[in-house]
Amino acid sequence: MSVAETIILDPGHGGIDPGAVYNGRRESDDNLRLAMAVGNLLQKAGYEVVYTRISDIYHTPFEKAQIANHSGGDIFVSFHRNSVEEPNTSTGVETLVYRDTGLPGVLARNINEQLAQIGFGNRGVIERPGLVVLRRTEMPAVLIETGFINNEEDNRLFDEKLNEIAAAIADGIMESLSGQGATADIIYRVQAGAFANRSNADRLRDRLIADGFPAFTAASPDGLYRVQVGAYRNLENAIRMEQVLRGKGYRTFITSE
Repeated sequence: MSVAETIILDPGHGGIDPGAVYNGRRESDDNLRLAMAVGNLLQKAGYEVVYTRISDIYHTPFEKAQIANHSGGDIFVSFHRNSVEEPNTSTGVETLVYRDTGLPGVLARNINEQLAQIGFGNRGVIERPGLVVLRRTEMPAVLIETGFINNEEDNRLFDEKLNEIAAAIADGIMESLSGQGATADIIYRVQAGAFANRSNADRLRDRLIADGFPAFTAASPDGLYRVQVGAYRNLENAIRMEQVLRGKGYRTFITSE
């Protein structure tokens, strides 16, 4: 399968439709913040991104599907946040699909798994064939419920780790699009540094995260703390990420395990 070139990002709700609201917090605002952050990372990685909105305006779900279809998109990703009647009684992420098969199912699971690594509970993949943006889009489509807007812990994660969340979703998208045919036994990572002192490694990791990259510190058997970005089953994705990092001034190389 070739790498998709055009990704449609749909920040849910907007304008006269704020979505779920909790203590003055509007779902439509959170959706737009996250979608724009994800789109920025995808564009840096060389993908073309089309948004269904870039400001606080309203389109019907059918209009959003039409925007996607007329743009010739390869996949459609809609951003939402969940809500329940009683605050702080439900938590976690879930991703909705028209049918849990093929690329939508793979994409939904990869996104959920990436977000679970940040600290969200993984509520799984849910079939919702009645949703217009999943039913009327002419390309594989998923709808992400990024935590509950009326859960204080989910909101804390959303606010404090927005860049990490965006990087996790972008990584899940890229991994899904080019993962077929990859060698499953090999994991590629982009390494940005190795330090004898953990605090030095963590400082580089934090700078990468602030720049929107899915970075982490890993202790190795030789006693060094290695700062790495991403985990890819497809070498092409690792190379793409390395090029983006080098463009930002980081000195990197690709490792495998």
